[in-house]
Amino acid sequence: MVEKVVAQIVRSAPSTSEKTLIVLEAALEHARFSEVVAATGFPKATVHRLISTLVDRQFVTIDAHGNYLPGPSILAMAGRALERIDISSIAQPFVDHLVDTIHCTVHMGAISGDSVIYILRKDSDKPYQMPSRVGLSVPLHTTGIGKAILATYDDETVERMLKRAGMVQLTDATITNVQDFRRELEDVRRRGTARDRGENVPGIACIAAPVHDHTGVVRYGLSISTLSIEHSDEQVEAMSGSLLASAAAISEALGYRGPHPEPAPSPLLQGATP
Repeated sequence: MVEKVVAQIVRSAPSTSEKTLIVLEAALEHARFSEVVAATGFPKATVHRLISTLVDRQFVTIDAHGNYLPGPSILAMAGRALERIDISSIAQPFVDHLVDTIHCTVHMGAISGDSVIYILRKDSDKPYQMPSRVGLSVPLHTTGIGKAILATYDDETVERMLKRAGMVQLTDATITNVQDFRRELEDVRRRGTARDRGENVPGIACIAAPVHDHTGVVRYGLSISTLSIEHSDEQVEAMSGSLLASAAAISEALGYRGPHPEPAPSPLLQGATP
């Protein structure tokens, strides 16, 4: 990350403020002085001077082993910034773009206890609307978003949550057996996306992807919903690339900097003619 920033400004001499920010970012990513020097490409004297300033201002602290750690000042700033984050506002532009691309309803949901709560919904230009609303709470095991989130948990935690909440049957397609659901999550982990084939509402097909917060934890999910009679399984699967790209963009907008799942080959599409 720091190397990219340095490369972007290498064409012109960075100002003192730019150097300070670059050194700060490097100190938060690299624990040792030599690593910060290597990451920034600045002279040792410059790095030492700026690090000293950051330590004095409590943006960086140094532990007993000489490692750099985030200081009280930057932690306080981060806390205030997080308190002001409006997830829906951040995600809205990406959701709008996805709807314009695939012409289907898009939801974003957040885990809340043993349920998913829709925090964002955008309908397409189709003459129908999905039977959902912002603020609606739905069981984790019946939705694509719920599966996308639960797939990041270990099996023991998932089983405990399912038993606590109860695997209520909403439709004939709802999975109500823990072992069957565990196998479903194995498929989600392999593919990177989750499916809801009429398990929450009859006749509604959904494909969902995980959304990471700034810590890397999956607290949200993004989904595309359509009518089963309008889009075949193959057509829904074909939307996974756009879905994953949008989910990754939202995750990055929330501060996530880790890897993202890649779309896996669909068994439904194997052997299909391009």
